[in-house]
Amino acid sequence: MAGPSLDVVVICGSLRQRSYNAALARALPALAPPGMRIAPAPPFREFPHYDADVQNETGFPPAVTALAETVRAADGVIVVSPEYNWTIPGALKNALDWVSRLKDQPFKEKPVALQSASTALLGGSRMQYHMRQALASIDAFVMIRPEIIVTFAPQKFDEQTLDLTDQPTRNIVKQQLETFAKFIRRVGA
Repeated sequence: MAGPSLDVVVICGSLRQRSYNAALARALPALAPPGMRIAPAPPFREFPHYDADVQNETGFPPAVTALAETVRAADGVIVVSPEYNWTIPGALKNALDWVSRLKDQPFKEKPVALQSASTALLGGSRMQYHMRQALASIDAFVMIRPEIIVTFAPQKFDEQTLDLTDQPTRNIVKQQLETFAKFIRRVGA
């Protein structure tokens, strides 16, 4: 199903440069189908902890507005995130909390796909479950399948470069991105 090109933004839930999730996010542009451009979202590292008093007194920090505008402008969003203590990493949840308070909610009816990588067996599956709940509360359209849950990540990424080298994983990521392109065209604005 061909159509106009799609601009997709990737939000990485890990702040570490050498995280497997950041490596997975960096691998996406090369795995995208023709006509899909994938770019990283503005960072949320400097977001203050969400506080309604701060919001009411000084407004939204520029970094929050930048992330929100990027999400609004995108045709779709991919969230690639680790799982911390069986849930969404605090910094990523804080970013969602800030963005969710804006008028003209950036995630409203926005197609979203989820991915995660982990050194362990469950690969971030619990984070994805909780992320679906958080995104549902702000009216995002979350694509359910195919799921990308990269387990035992050290076996799937090059130890030095962190390039995604495992071909079955590359194949399922490509499949998800192809399905996501169709999903965006079906449900996107």
